[in-house]
Amino acid sequence: MLSYQHAYHAGNFADVHKHLTLYTVKDYLLRKKSAITYIDTHAGRGLYPLASKETLKLQEHREGIEPLWKARKTLSNPLLCEWLSQVTLVQPDGISLSCYPGSPWWLSQGLRSQDALRLCELHPGEHAELFEQALPPEAVRVHGDGLKELEARVPVATPRLCVLIDPSFERKTEYQEVADSALYALAKVRHAVLMIWYPLLPSGAHHTLLDALSASGVRKIWQSELQLREPGGERHGMYASGMLVVNPPWGLDERMRGVMKEVTTLLGGESRFSTRWLVEE
Repeated sequence: MLSYQHAYHAGNFADVHKHLTLYTVKDYLLRKKSAITYIDTHAGRGLYPLASKETLKLQEHREGIEPLWKARKTLSNPLLCEWLSQVTLVQPDGISLSCYPGSPWWLSQGLRSQDALRLCELHPGEHAELFEQALPPEAVRVHGDGLKELEARVPVATPRLCVLIDPSFERKTEYQEVADSALYALAKVRHAVLMIWYPLLPSGAHHTLLDALSASGVRKIWQSELQLREPGGERHGMYASGMLVVNPPWGLDERMRGVMKEVTTLLGGESRFSTRWLVEE
């Protein structure tokens, strides 16, 4: 299915959760000099104008990046301040919020000459948009199935591997497919750092993914969830965002708890953040 375009959801609360996690993990990884291969299995277009017709249709950024942006000069958490200063870099005037950077942009920041980045996107329109983005020469754009590309590329030539798996989950079978590809990659690169995003829907379909990884024998899987509202009620669809990090850097839990405490305050309403070990070491 190739109908999904992330522009309809750009900058929403799930993007904030996902990209804050990605930024924090990368910050830890870049403290060591050894080379890293990054693979983004569902890259999207890379940069999202918030005034586009797709984004304006749902305006989900109003419950995500927008309240954080408005409060950026009064924030207390250093990590959140750093992250928002990065968001400033993609704004044409550096003042108003008009664009939101997707995962290709976040992964390309701080990319070193010894590192490699593969950005995979199957949707032809999204890939065409991604191809137009200005990215470092180490970034390779791949028009194809990101999970198949991941399986074809492991093991990698660099000492370290960091993977972001972020599908649309429009098909129920994707939950098992993601688990299968993640486990295949870990069998080839045991110490790979895998970040897997998943939506929480009233159907509870995400449990297929969680159960498969829990029963796999893989150790060290950290889980966090950012809930925007209670499930059910008048509003349907995704009510919370989930992130799994396999082989997480030491200290990730503490830093994410600190930054998300301020995020949930800014999002207000029923928002809350929780973490746990899906599988401990």
